[in-house]
Amino acid sequence: MIPIGDDNYSRKSLPFVTYLLIAANFLVFYFELISDAAFITTFTVIPVRLLADPVGQFFTVFSAMFMHAGWLHILGNMLYLWIFGDNIEDRIGHGRFLLFYLLCGIAATYAQVLADPTSTVPNLGASGAIAGVLGAYLIVFPRQRVRVLLPPFVIPLPAIIVIGSWFMLQLLNEASSLGSASGGVAYMAHIGGFITGLILILFLGRRRQPSLFD
Repeated sequence: MIPIGDDNYSRKSLPFVTYLLIAANFLVFYFELISDAAFITTFTVIPVRLLADPVGQFFTVFSAMFMHAGWLHILGNMLYLWIFGDNIEDRIGHGRFLLFYLLCGIAATYAQVLADPTSTVPNLGASGAIAGVLGAYLIVFPRQRVRVLLPPFVIPLPAIIVIGSWFMLQLLNEASSLGSASGGVAYMAHIGGFITGLILILFLGRRRQPSLFD
């Protein structure tokens, strides 16, 4: 079940922060492609290294947020950010959206690091921050229709089903992986980012339509 768009046309302003974040992710990915392995080692989060030097390695919490492991990784993440980011940015404002995004990414990183503190596997990707965006979207637009691809069909489903199913899948995968990054996917980062987004939107959101709590 792959989201390919939503029917949410409520935004009133140009979501330029979302567009800039997408551009920044592709720019950093370009540098990854033309750089050697040292670039990955230097700028990704390695849990054991971050915990050993939390101040000196803190910059990697931000740099790793814009790095990706391959084309499928970045294209999938940017698709989700493109679909769901614009309406959350419109709801809370450009500056607050950037802060929201970064805070979700930070929380996601530390959730994964604390779940597997002795890991020497590099952690990278925007999915933790984007998981926060999904959490916010679930709260603000639970009944909004999201178009999902179920080959060969495109089916509109409420966001609460699409995003709720995604989150349940993260929980199940995390339970089976016992904290470690299973198959190269840091599920605890997704869970941490999502929960952070659920909480932050309650403080940053300007509600203009019914939510889960109505």
